[in-house]
Amino acid sequence: MKSLYVELGERRYPIHIGSGLLRHADLLKPCIAGTRVAVITNDTVAPLYLETLLKQLAPWNPVSVVLPDGETFKTLDVLNNIYTALLEHRCDRKTTLIALGGGVVGDMTGFAAATYQRGVPFIQVPTTLLAQVDSSVGGKTGVNHPLGKNMIGAFHQPECVIIDTDTLSTLPDKELSAGLAEVIKYGLIGDAEFFVWLEQNLDKLLQRDTQALAYAIERSCTDKARVVAADERETGSRALLNLGHTFGHAIETGAGYGAWLHGEAVAAGMCMAADLSRRMGWLAPHEFERIEKLIQRAQLPTRAPRTLSAAQLRELMSVDKKVEAGKLRLVLPKRLGQAVVTQDFPPALLNETLEQCREPV
Repeated sequence: MKSLYVELGERRYPIHIGSGLLRHADLLKPCIAGTRVAVITNDTVAPLYLETLLKQLAPWNPVSVVLPDGETFKTLDVLNNIYTALLEHRCDRKTTLIALGGGVVGDMTGFAAATYQRGVPFIQVPTTLLAQVDSSVGGKTGVNHPLGKNMIGAFHQPECVIIDTDTLSTLPDKELSAGLAEVIKYGLIGDAEFFVWLEQNLDKLLQRDTQALAYAIERSCTDKARVVAADERETGSRALLNLGHTFGHAIETGAGYGAWLHGEAVAAGMCMAADLSRRMGWLAPHEFERIEKLIQRAQLPTRAPRTLSAAQLRELMSVDKKVEAGKLRLVLPKRLGQAVVTQDFPPALLNETLEQCREPV
């Protein structure tokens, strides 16, 4: 097992990474302050891992809440199921919520924890690669709105993150690839050495080599923990973690939640951001080609769907948390391993990217 920490002063918390951690109650105990816990999961993950976790939680009289699986259900209506279960079981302010699942479960559990009785503790137990390397770390929580993804939420840090790499053995290939999009992101925004490692080891990751996956998870979490510690509430450098997300969220919203996996949309969004950067003369053509090739090798899309017009994408991007004073900000790569948050891009070049970076008919 490897352990690293998100350094937030008195709210410092560990990320434990290793095989078989769902069976280690000793990792959970220091993070549970009260006498009750509630496990929030979904109907895909529950048959696989819920019983194992509940056995470890027996001393805390656990409650379990099983939500429907999928981005379609990341809504306020479904979130209300969590509140109802907590109230029905008389869960108090010292009840610890535990998110067992992917990014949707983690975001919804975290938001429930941030708001139930004005805030209760929670633990992240991510079971998808995307959640393990990204959404479980950093305290971003929330739900979607029909007009925009993750527009309703709160910052609420977990007590700890427990990453059992064995859960990846049941992850569908498509979702493994989706997780790789967020892994590749870390190489692009601030870790050029990691990007090169990914070029050399991507096949091992796709083949689920356990050592390669464990290293990629640890490196990604280390990179994210460093960024979060420097800028917890995204007033500055943390926005770099959104590389590809403004384009990607527009794709997810426009295509309909669930039509594209989050990682698939982010992958296409990163290619679109790189394309705009190339058109601006920031990113060298050969660097763009390396980015596009790595994303293609990860079996991920590199373009937005043809069904969304450039005008639709532009409108959806205007409803984005990074819009300031009505002006869109984008995260763009300047070179491999370096990205910037900027408003200074020619609108005409953005339009070219939106027109030309869509799937062929």
